[in-house]
Amino acid sequence: MVKQTPEKAPRKAAKGAPGKPAGKSADRAADGAADQAADGSADQAADGSADRASEKVAWHGREQAMSDFVERFAAELVVAGMGRMPARIFSCLMAEESGVLTSAELSERLQISPAAVSGAMRYLIQVGLVAKEREPGSRRDRYRVLNDVWFESLTRRDEILLRWIRVLKEGETAVGVGTVAAERLAESAAFFEFMIGELHGMLGRWRAHRATTTG
Repeated sequence: MVKQTPEKAPRKAAKGAPGKPAGKSADRAADGAADQAADGSADQAADGSADRASEKVAWHGREQAMSDFVERFAAELVVAGMGRMPARIFSCLMAEESGVLTSAELSERLQISPAAVSGAMRYLIQVGLVAKEREPGSRRDRYRVLNDVWFESLTRRDEILLRWIRVLKEGETAVGVGTVAAERLAESAAFFEFMIGELHGMLGRWRAHRATTTG
């Protein structure tokens, strides 16, 4: 009798066999990851745009605040007797971080002509509020206001006051010694001599004060 060989049981289908249930899951996972990445990129782009918009608003706010200050301070200087154009230019230089601007930069910021800048600068340089210098590596001039501008300006007043005193004393002789006019001129000369002495003392005290407060 011939023995019959038993039939082998069919093998189980391997994972991932036709029907592709695992492949669909992988596709869905990949699609989800791509969507998350796209959403993340969109969020980052939106955040970046918002930050840039906020910075732009802040920058314009600072520019407007600076412009308002320049005009307000200039108005106060005009009330004190300074010309409007020199007052605006001096105020603009005071508000500038570096304290230095060229004629073209001043023209653009204040919306004035280069000729107006030139005329105002002659006055500001003459009274010692602004210094003129050559821009490094260029033939252009630029204008600087010093941090201790008031100290420098008052220090230079000595020369002016001494000239006034000399002329006033010469005037006493010219109008006639002993006359009312001569007495008026002598009083003015005496006041300016007193003022020079007081000015020296005040500037000395200012130096000492700054030395103690700034180290």
